[in-house]
Amino acid sequence: MAEHINLKSYIRDVPDWPKQGILFRDITPLLAEPKALSISIDALCCGFECADIDYVAAVEARGFIFGSAVAEKLKAGFVPIRKKGKLPFKTESINYDLEYGVDTLQVHSDAIEKGAKILMVDDLLATGGTMAAACELIEKIGGQIAGIAFLIELSDLNGRDKLSNYKIETVLSY
Repeated sequence: MAEHINLKSYIRDVPDWPKQGILFRDITPLLAEPKALSISIDALCCGFECADIDYVAAVEARGFIFGSAVAEKLKAGFVPIRKKGKLPFKTESINYDLEYGVDTLQVHSDAIEKGAKILMVDDLLATGGTMAAACELIEKIGGQIAGIAFLIELSDLNGRDKLSNYKIETVLSY
């Protein structure tokens, strides 16, 4: 049985960052503690060990930290989803709304096999916009979203509402 530790004790609150009025949940202390990091990876995998996941997909940058570790643990491939212009081969793109503007995510067109079961992973569920776009992008290239795993959910921002068609697992909730 996995050892129990309080993962929230490794999340640092940083007030007024990146701007006034925002309370940022900083995961770098958790990343620096091997036991906390290991337990976090195990928790992200929980509920998906028997799901026959083919690939884990994650959006840069913090998503890559957790996504690649989850992929290795689940014996699945890893698919990086990047900001526009960062991938060297033929890509599919999706535009999505930000609080002030529009951004673009891209994935290699041949990143997965059609019909593959995909687990989406990220460190944080806030408003859900980025993950909703990432899921749509994976579906655009033929993937089937088996679920989404987040380390942290900011529940008062209602990000689940944008992802209501998917199975969502979160490790920590604020």
